[in-house]
Amino acid sequence: MSRERFRLIVFDWDGTLIDSTAAIVQAIQASAADLALPVPTRERASHVIGLGLLEAIHFAVPAIAREQVPAYVERYRYHYLRRDAHLVPFEGVPELLTELIDSGAWLAVATGKSRAGLDRALVQMGWAGRFLTTRCADEGAPKPDPWMLRDICDELGLDPAEALMVGDTTHDLGMARAAGARAIAVTYGAHPREELEAEPSLVLVDSVAELREALLARLEVRRK
Repeated sequence: MSRERFRLIVFDWDGTLIDSTAAIVQAIQASAADLALPVPTRERASHVIGLGLLEAIHFAVPAIAREQVPAYVERYRYHYLRRDAHLVPFEGVPELLTELIDSGAWLAVATGKSRAGLDRALVQMGWAGRFLTTRCADEGAPKPDPWMLRDICDELGLDPAEALMVGDTTHDLGMARAAGARAIAVTYGAHPREELEAEPSLVLVDSVAELREALLARLEVRRK
């Protein structure tokens, strides 16, 4: 059976490339505790990973008052940045990115991180030159709105049907569906398998090794 082929692979960042789910959840919970707000469960806090910051805050901590939001943002940044320098890619991800580039894939990032946060992370990982382009939640409409994927494709002169989104949340998969792109879901990040199964994807993978196999089988072009 023939498989669809894709020229562009667009990665989510947190929970897909970087093992950061626990750090984000802990920062969300600690920020709520600092302001004497109800502390969200791990499930509720992890559900918002990938959303824009304000959308994430209001879902994770629905009791927050409007006037408390700036203080919450300040506390979140404090708690997250304490952990940020210690975050690492999932095992096998650096090698996967190199192999994909060597195989002729175009790589991009669409993330719920801020532009400042992503630029800092790209430098920390030494990945600044690996992606043709990147989009962040504070530059336009956040996930699951299709803006990031469509804008990436517009810049690169591609139809969204030529793009494959890789993400660990229903927000990633919903963005791909709305943009007219296809998606691969990874189950080792923020959202559990049963939630990911509610959105369309080509395949669900449980490890970076499985992701590598799924991606290399679906590249449209390969260098000689």
